[in-house]
Amino acid sequence: MWSVEDIKSLEDKIIIVTGGNSGLGYEDVKFYASNGATVIMASRSLERGEAAKEKILNELDRDNIGEINVMELDLASLASIDKFANEFTQSYNELHILMNNAGVMTTPYGLTKDGFEQQFGVNYLGHFVLTAKLFPVIKTTNGARIINISSNAHKTGNISFDNLMYDKEIGYTPMKAYSRSKLANLLFTYELQRRINQTVYDIRVLAAHPGVSNTDLARHVEGGFFFKKIAGVIEKTVQSAYEGALPGIRAALDLDAFGGEYFGPSGFMEMKGKPIRVDSNKLSHNKIVARRLWKVSEKLTGMKFDFS
Repeated sequence: MWSVEDIKSLEDKIIIVTGGNSGLGYEDVKFYASNGATVIMASRSLERGEAAKEKILNELDRDNIGEINVMELDLASLASIDKFANEFTQSYNELHILMNNAGVMTTPYGLTKDGFEQQFGVNYLGHFVLTAKLFPVIKTTNGARIINISSNAHKTGNISFDNLMYDKEIGYTPMKAYSRSKLANLLFTYELQRRINQTVYDIRVLAAHPGVSNTDLARHVEGGFFFKKIAGVIEKTVQSAYEGALPGIRAALDLDAFGGEYFGPSGFMEMKGKPIRVDSNKLSHNKIVARRLWKVSEKLTGMKFDFS
């Protein structure tokens, strides 16, 4: 049994939330700040980030919340990730929680600034690189946690190393690419925890998914014919963005959570409900696939973790 009511003050915590200006990330920032944490709202747009920060400050008691700092981060750009990590480590020497939350969903085919398929590049590779660049400060922070936000869509995902990026749009569909990126998030979560377990570092890596939540992430499919036909059903199953954020918050703050665990809603088909431990599919636990994906990710991005 876990409840947000059990959470004590987070005044001594430094937390990064990627995509913190909207959706689940906005709820994360608001929640952590309301409990006294110093929160870095990582946003692709500084303007939208500052507007979101002002909205949070207006919704909460300004005298009793933690500090919110907006920093620019575009996960579709390795240069932007490098700049963000350098600026963060110049200002902070601890990072207690890294919430790898930002993402895009079912977008038309496109490429990141570095030539990666957009959904795989932003949802997975961007966070792989960000985590690696921040790892030097993470591993020196006692009790640090890394939380990767996945999705129920991972269950239909596959990892095809012969065409990982849907080169020239071959075989691409928006949902296939999204599912692949979310499966990659879980493979990364479990493999990173396995590698940390071979070290002396006190770091827990966990994953979570929000079920079906009311955010703007699905904006690319909401105008479609099929979506309109089932809109009434979706309306009955959807939960609020705050409720969707709770599995990730539990993964970050539950004192009894172990590295390598996965959290999601408790209800029917994990679409909504209280945050509980859930299971990801068999493929997400495949160590051979995970190790190969790790090596490919290093080669693609030129980024390696320093476990020394």
